[in-house]
Amino acid sequence: MPLFTIRPVRAWALVVGLIVLFTTFIHSSLARAEPPAIPLANVYQQGVDLQAYWVSEKLDGVRAYWDGEQFWSRGGHVYAAPPWFTEQFPDQPLDGELWSGRGKFSQLSGVVRKQQPVEGEWQSVRFHAFDIPIKNMPFASRYQQLKRLVEESGSRYLVLVEQHPIAGHEALMEKLKATVAAGGEGLMLKRKAGLYHAGRSDDLLKVKTFEDAEALVVDHLPGNGKYQDMMGALEVVLENGRRFRIGTGFSNADRRNPPPLGAMVTFRYRGLTATGLPRFASFLRVRNDEPETAR
Repeated sequence: MPLFTIRPVRAWALVVGLIVLFTTFIHSSLARAEPPAIPLANVYQQGVDLQAYWVSEKLDGVRAYWDGEQFWSRGGHVYAAPPWFTEQFPDQPLDGELWSGRGKFSQLSGVVRKQQPVEGEWQSVRFHAFDIPIKNMPFASRYQQLKRLVEESGSRYLVLVEQHPIAGHEALMEKLKATVAAGGEGLMLKRKAGLYHAGRSDDLLKVKTFEDAEALVVDHLPGNGKYQDMMGALEVVLENGRRFRIGTGFSNADRRNPPPLGAMVTFRYRGLTATGLPRFASFLRVRNDEPETAR
């Protein structure tokens, strides 16, 4: 009896995928009218004027928006932190990352997504603030306000993401190499004159040794040979609506129990094809950073 059976009716998979998408939309609508309007990063390319930016480490954590009373996820759901965790936080909204340390994303995700927080588990979590959502104010000025708010809070659970100047591309690559060698994920560049606004822009750039992106799972494709009776590849949809397949990066356990239809997955890739699709896409993980109540 195979542990994983591929259903051959592709139309059935599409219907299920649509149902999952619709259900997710309904949950999101009920949880919050509008998700937080947060900035998102573009990818760094050599040639950018680095004198206009500050650099910090890219934290492999869970993005969270503090509205002055509670944390919100990117999808517009509440992270249920214990009251003592935020009791000294300012009532000023903050943008940042819940983080437990390098290489601990899976552990952290399991902690912060719970509807009923386990207080002992939150002891190792910190909220690393990297911005203040103030419109029409350059980041250099917002950063000074953020630094003051963090210092004045006196909270051991609120940490400032420190920003530093960078001399140029070679210095940036050396810093990236050292960060990755120490177990970090990469670096972030924030334009000093950049304003706080939602969506992707060059005001925020991610610097990594590989490119990564996210996509929605819409089908499981059957495996052959050593992957007989297991998943061979995922069919996924990008944010722009383009479909493609991810066939590498999976463990046998992943193939026996693949990410469900409707799940968001993160993958790495090396540039784009002539038609604009990711080249050499490889599975990294399921992006399970939304609270359990969103499921």
